[in-house]
Amino acid sequence: MRLLQYNNDGDLSLTEFFAPDIPKYAIFSHRWGAEEVTFKDLTDRTSKSKAGYGKIQFCGEQAKRNGLRYFWVDTCCIDKSNSTELAEAINSMFRWYRDATKCYVYLPDVSRPHSDPADMSNEPWKSTFRKSEWFNRGWTLQELIAPASVDFFSKEGELLGNKASLERHICEITGIPANALRGSPLSDFSVAERMSWAASRETYRQEDKAYSLLGIFDVNMPLIYSEGKDRAMQRLREEIEKASKGFKREDFSVCFSLSDVSDVEHFVARKTELLEMHDSLSGDGSRRAVILHGLGGIGKTQLSIAYAKRHKDNYSAIFWLNIKDEDSLKQSFAKVAKQISREHPSAFRLTNIDINENLDEVVDAVKAWLSLPNNTRWLMIYDNYDNPRLPGKTDPAAVDIRRFLPESYQGSIVITTRSSQVKNGHLIQIRKLGDERDSLEILSTTSRRKGLMDGKDILQFCIAALILVLDPDAIKLAKELDGFPLALATAGAYLDQVAINLSDYLRLYKQSWAQLQESSPALDSYEDRTLYSTWQISFDHVKQQNGLSAKLLCFWAYFDRQDLWLELLQHSDPNDPDWVQELTKDEVSFHHAVRVLSSHGLVEVDTFSQEINESRGYSIHGCVHMWTIHVLNHEWDYDLARLAVKFVASHAPGERDFRPWLTQRRLLQHAIRCSYMFSNNLVVDDELADECHDLGLLYAGQGKLVEAEQMYQRALQGKEKAWGLEHISTLDTVNNLGNLYADQGKLVEAEQMYQRALQGKEKVWGPEHTSTLGTVNNLGNLYKDQGKLVEAEQMYQRALQGKEKAWGLEHISSLNTVNNLGNLYADQGKLVDAEQMYQRALQGFEKAWGLEHTSTLDTVNNLGNLYANQGKLVEAEQMYQRALQGYEQALGTDNIITYVPALNTIWGFGSLLERQADITKARTMYAKASLGYDKVFGPEHPWSQSLRYKICALDAIVESKAVVVVEKPVDDL
Repeated sequence: MRLLQYNNDGDLSLTEFFAPDIPKYAIFSHRWGAEEVTFKDLTDRTSKSKAGYGKIQFCGEQAKRNGLRYFWVDTCCIDKSNSTELAEAINSMFRWYRDATKCYVYLPDVSRPHSDPADMSNEPWKSTFRKSEWFNRGWTLQELIAPASVDFFSKEGELLGNKASLERHICEITGIPANALRGSPLSDFSVAERMSWAASRETYRQEDKAYSLLGIFDVNMPLIYSEGKDRAMQRLREEIEKASKGFKREDFSVCFSLSDVSDVEHFVARKTELLEMHDSLSGDGSRRAVILHGLGGIGKTQLSIAYAKRHKDNYSAIFWLNIKDEDSLKQSFAKVAKQISREHPSAFRLTNIDINENLDEVVDAVKAWLSLPNNTRWLMIYDNYDNPRLPGKTDPAAVDIRRFLPESYQGSIVITTRSSQVKNGHLIQIRKLGDERDSLEILSTTSRRKGLMDGKDILQFCIAALILVLDPDAIKLAKELDGFPLALATAGAYLDQVAINLSDYLRLYKQSWAQLQESSPALDSYEDRTLYSTWQISFDHVKQQNGLSAKLLCFWAYFDRQDLWLELLQHSDPNDPDWVQELTKDEVSFHHAVRVLSSHGLVEVDTFSQEINESRGYSIHGCVHMWTIHVLNHEWDYDLARLAVKFVASHAPGERDFRPWLTQRRLLQHAIRCSYMFSNNLVVDDELADECHDLGLLYAGQGKLVEAEQMYQRALQGKEKAWGLEHISTLDTVNNLGNLYADQGKLVEAEQMYQRALQGKEKVWGPEHTSTLGTVNNLGNLYKDQGKLVEAEQMYQRALQGKEKAWGLEHISSLNTVNNLGNLYADQGKLVDAEQMYQRALQGFEKAWGLEHTSTLDTVNNLGNLYANQGKLVEAEQMYQRALQGYEQALGTDNIITYVPALNTIWGFGSLLERQADITKARTMYAKASLGYDKVFGPEHPWSQSLRYKICALDAIVESKAVVVVEKPVDDL
């Protein structure tokens, strides 16, 4: 497919793309006129002189407005002098229009000047639109139906509306049902009905009357432009007949039935997967196979049912086989044999065979019938192929599907499986539902609580807004169930039979998962499977293949469900369980164990998009995680819980580690899981004081101050109990609590902690020990925040002299105190001295830590503040931008909102923007900082209140300006 784009010099160029690497593009629909630009004109660079060049320019400019780089125009993107290319293009045309992001329809016979409203209330506009020649042309039928988004433009280039807003008028003009315009499968409409849509349309070349309908009927055929309209239409009908039932279909037709399959009344979503299945299975009758792979309960069977129902007219026969084991499969073949025998008694060789006894012969007979010449349009669905025979697999119950496939290379096959090792066709991985509205629709239909999703005809974006108003608990429940169809259907069935609201169900789901699932009603659409039992089959297979894989899945219950990686479990501690040491002894062992879980659909590679230090991790679905907690670990293992806490805490990086914030960010969710276990008495915190201390450091480093305080308090209690009040480890935690209280603005509590730590360290280590000097430095910070600048300078000078003596001028600890002295001098108005301190600290941090370390960024922010105070606004903005971008990179955009140094940068940047009279951006910065300070300190904190006053002041400025603007003469607006 060739696509147009504008070069840097403004000229057009063509680029050829091949599937699946075709980028997003816009496509043009129009009636051909005089002097259209051809492929040769573009290559010869003579296109600009032609009248049709203006239409190409219009399409390109409109595409650019919609954020699309590439666009397609039929006049010049196809080399019509090449008959082979032309034939391929015509056979691909429907697909090209269908896959376009935008379709622009240009109507040169409809005029709407810029001043006219595009609301169809203007009678001349309405009448000319209805009479447009575009609706009478043969090729424009597929150009109207195929694209999802179609915009109509007048000859002046003014937007008239789109396929949705003009739907009623388009239906009246064309006679095409609204469902066809909205994207319903064209196979839902009969051949005669689709033919009627084109009956009154004309084409310039008579054969195009047939060729323009190839996509409407999803068929292909060669082009013979000398054959005439009647012969072309006859060939089209033959292809439609072959596609709908197969050649000589009367010999092989079997009535479509789903009597042995559990169906859902209302199938939701999966449009992309259905389309991929259709594309993969479409062909000339030769063998096509699709494998639907995914987690148990993810919806593979229901997707197969939906495909069979949607495309039943394309097949002469559709058969359903249960391949969970050989016995079930052979029984399914027996049912298929009965179906065939009823409708084709003379053609089917089962006269002397007892269908209930000689099952192997029945299988051979069915395979032979499916392999007969011309019997090419059948569809076989092998469902539940979850125990496949694989190389090296010794399970005697495993099934070899190859023994049960017809020998002839014909027909279509769909296989559903939890195993990614099945390689018998085109693999389509079925994942959780990506659109939250689809999850809500399942909840709504299965619970029969229509208030969740009122109105089938309401536009999708309106539905989303309606849900929020009607039942916000539905959103919470849908998020918790995370797009998992079986979990959503189970919840809906329970809610249908029990008089509780959604918030109560969500509470039960979290607190009493196993009991809730056991008491939930059975689901007809999922046969004998429940959320409680659906993964047990996979787990049993995993245990047979690799015991380490099974133990890892059980252990996962004690971590967060997302991003579990090798190094997190790899600590080379001889006291760790033997199976952990075996699992993590090297990459090969770990990844082999994970691969077994992945092959059963239980685990997938984590989609963590941020930069990472160590190996990529793996994740499991939230519902599977709940199953590992409540089923695999129904007898809670406190030793495993303790081990998980140990692994997470001991992996927390220190300041000297390479880019420690990257690992901190990955560990944060696992730390939250540890906190949950502590708070719910799921882990005994005896002898875990050091781990709690390390978790506190991790939380503090990520701006989670409340969680940090809880961990420090646990650590302090444990250390005081184990080692006493004056042990140096106890005093380290006391010091860190002082840091935390200072960050929270609790200055009195902070001073108490610092004084206690300082007195204890001076007693144990002496006044010049580096640990003592660290607390001296912290007291300097506190005195500065309290406005005791003389006392602060004394503390800083004492700390700096001691550190330089012990470690040297460039040690990190010395540089921290240098930076703090810079802050103090700035507060005292000694700006030159402050800049000297900051520059010294910055150069040292960049050399020691690198440009992106948070300590480096803190000093960059301080320089920004200093430059702003000196009136160097350009330099100040550069510093703020660098600091803010660095914090976002180090901590993630979501986490900086609770990281106080980052919030200080945002506030400072807002102040700078206000001084530069950029009120809108300043207000945005203040609002972001205010949200963060409210979360960290609470809305009543003086800093939080100060920011709200600033925002109100800016709003008043904007309102006063708005009044002035309104009072200006209208001509000036």
